[in-house]
Amino acid sequence: MSAIDSLPQIINEAVRIERDAAVGWIVLTRPGQINAINDSIRQGVPQALAQLDKDPQVRVIVIRGEGERGFCAGADIKERRGVESSLQVRQRMEGSRWIESLDSMAKPVIAAIHGYCMGGGLELALACDIRFAAPNAIFALPETGLGLIPGGGGTQRLSRVVAPGRALDMLLTGDRMDAAEARQIGLVSRLAGSVESLLSEVAAFALRIANKPPAASAFVKQAARASLELDLKSGLNLELDLFALLAPTKDVKEAALAFSERREPRFTGE
Repeated sequence: MSAIDSLPQIINEAVRIERDAAVGWIVLTRPGQINAINDSIRQGVPQALAQLDKDPQVRVIVIRGEGERGFCAGADIKERRGVESSLQVRQRMEGSRWIESLDSMAKPVIAAIHGYCMGGGLELALACDIRFAAPNAIFALPETGLGLIPGGGGTQRLSRVVAPGRALDMLLTGDRMDAAEARQIGLVSRLAGSVESLLSEVAAFALRIANKPPAASAFVKQAARASLELDLKSGLNLELDLFALLAPTKDVKEAALAFSERREPRFTGE
């Protein structure tokens, strides 16, 4: 796995930002622990997301894990906590709903997944808009085998991405799933040709989206995500509202002009 060429910005010892053209990359940097989730990741990822979402030069965000072994193996089991009551556990986790920071992102977010994507790592990927996997990716939510359930959105997001029956199969068994099966059931939408080509393929894919009018990307994401929560009539009304807001923009006019002049459009976000 090779790094994207950019000037990195260190958020903390577990998270950094890289910028490559109009694509911002959030990199989990605990390869020795397969990027297992600790407090540095819980704090660093939302900080990085907020920075990139506000950056006018960045139009698409990608999250990836550093190292050969995987995207993210889940919670770091070496993080030891004292004895806690149910109330104390609930209060602690309420104060660290870090994966939910993805829900407020206006820009498209892609998970670039290789190797292990387990537990909280899969929950992080499920909160992204698109999952792009290498052929060696392995997925699982093994929490019930530990006497627990997923606590970072896995029980809620998985059945919004795959069929409810497949979601319950994964949740109840904790079985591992390879990349081919994950693609078949819709858990991931794209597969790279090889592990080595994952980052270059994701970069090209992200740039394709970044080259589109940013307001259209933001609005279509907003409408599609709202469809999971709204009744049909409310969703159709939102779609028309957003369409009407886009219709008079300069980027719409530029798209039509570029088509008539048989050239590539130059979108400005206006």
